[in-house]
Amino acid sequence: MQVRNFCIIAHIDHGKSTLADRLLEATGTVTVRQMKEQLLDDLELERQRGITIKARAVSMRYTFEGQAYELNLIDTPGHVDFQYEVSRSLACCEGALLLVDAFQGVEAQTVANAYAAMEHDLMIIPVINKIDLTYARPEEVAAEMEQSLGSDPETIVKVSAKAGLGIDELLATIIKKVPAPQGDPKAPLQAMVFDSNYDDYRGAITYVRVMNGTVKKGQKIRFLRAGSEHEVVEMGQFRPRREACDQLQAGQVGYLICNIKSLKDVHIGDTVSIPGDKPAVPLPGYARPKRMVYCGLFPSDGQDFSELRDALGKLQINDPSFDFEPETSDALGFGFRCGFLGLLHMEIVQQRLEQESDIDLVQTAPNVTYEVVTKRGEIQMIHKPQDVPDLGDIEEFRQPIVRCNIVVPTDYIGAVMKLCQERRGIQQSQEYLGPTRAMLSYNIPLAEVIYDLHDKIKSCTRGYGTLDYEMVGYEAADLVRMDILVNGNRVDALSIVCHRGDADRRGRAVVKKLKSEIDRHMFEVAVQAAIGGRVIARETVSAMRKNVTAKCYGGDITRKRKLLQKQKEGKKRMKAIGSVEISQKAFMSVLTTGAES
Repeated sequence: MQVRNFCIIAHIDHGKSTLADRLLEATGTVTVRQMKEQLLDDLELERQRGITIKARAVSMRYTFEGQAYELNLIDTPGHVDFQYEVSRSLACCEGALLLVDAFQGVEAQTVANAYAAMEHDLMIIPVINKIDLTYARPEEVAAEMEQSLGSDPETIVKVSAKAGLGIDELLATIIKKVPAPQGDPKAPLQAMVFDSNYDDYRGAITYVRVMNGTVKKGQKIRFLRAGSEHEVVEMGQFRPRREACDQLQAGQVGYLICNIKSLKDVHIGDTVSIPGDKPAVPLPGYARPKRMVYCGLFPSDGQDFSELRDALGKLQINDPSFDFEPETSDALGFGFRCGFLGLLHMEIVQQRLEQESDIDLVQTAPNVTYEVVTKRGEIQMIHKPQDVPDLGDIEEFRQPIVRCNIVVPTDYIGAVMKLCQERRGIQQSQEYLGPTRAMLSYNIPLAEVIYDLHDKIKSCTRGYGTLDYEMVGYEAADLVRMDILVNGNRVDALSIVCHRGDADRRGRAVVKKLKSEIDRHMFEVAVQAAIGGRVIARETVSAMRKNVTAKCYGGDITRKRKLLQKQKEGKKRMKAIGSVEISQKAFMSVLTTGAES
């Protein structure tokens, strides 16, 4: 049987999952009765949000011109935060369907995905989707694809995934153009682990693409990186549910179940081979993803710390693009410092933890990784504001810079330029994709991008602007650590790193918010924002005060003064020994608004 391995890559919302549904129907992989929209998006969160978060593999059988074919499809996410999922999928394929919306046209992420596919030497099949829409403009979009991606308009396949138009033609193009996988079924086993999942009853389920050799049920296998050996208890392919088979050979995609209970034994990017002296050569694997955004995750109930650690461990098997390490906070107790690829990725991980493990979480304000050069010439990576050295020890403070590619209608170029300049962006290039659309390139500090740049671009372009970004490097900047002091004590969870020019505004906003949230005490409470030893903003929570002179009617004024002085001394003594209670609600209100302030 001939094998074809391909994936679908596109910008978010261009119809990848719907096209995958039509391919499953056209090849008879699922019946009409089993069919539901976005069949491969099986995470509850994916169905709620209408986006693909995890790449999914599925094997289809199709007969073309009397020859039987096995088509292995990997459906990939479109959002920039899940680019790592896309890169893993590309490494397991020989071809890619580059999908473009017939109305939206070429978007920022379309260009990024196309270049990624070219780097992997894949056969790219350009496809225009949604041609049945009344406002579709396939000819203009084809011209945009030729201009920005170098696609030949004659080779573009036009389909409508929703209406099922052009699907048979697309399948024929895949079979004709995507090369068959190169691999020797008789060579020593060599398989790439491209994903994995944890099942409470079966242990770790390993998703593999067999490059060389054959793996059979009951066979002993060895994970080369982990150095562990296991027996294959069950194996099979996704059609689209797990379906057991007796063997997988070179070129095929499937899963292995080996009763692996230890989460340390499975590494995505590892090579599966045979035990003994002559295993296959390890495959290159995947480049480690660069975590862009860090935040603290703490259980709202301190008793859930071990449950949170177990839940993070299981989730990391399924999604190795985030990492975590224990940390403690005076304000929030024991928790974990977690690194993510972006803000949406952070949000998704938090929601998956809450839904799949039923843990109530408190999340600190997100921050990016900075570099600090000390006076001694050492370079320190700063993942959290509390680690920033004192001002006197810093020789140079560097921030991460990203190259942002923004595709916008020409009417909104001015508004987007103004927005990027406000974020300290430096323009790199401006390119016209067609008469009505342009792509702007800016170098912008990552901290200015992650919070709300995407939302602001959508707002100022009425939803038509799209953003894609990639890391460029670190550059020196005038950055400071701003601390929040309550009653003279630093609250570590509320410290932030920001540009010196923004510190006053952000400091005033945080102390104002905190003042309204802290309950009044029997003594006056000072809420301050400070850079080093210099206070830049202050609000005061006034004390609750009893009228001690109420019973003194008439008589000598000195009696009233004596009572007031006694009250004043009592409050002073109370302030010295009393501690300020900051409620969880106060923390949450500041942490959720700290980013926007």
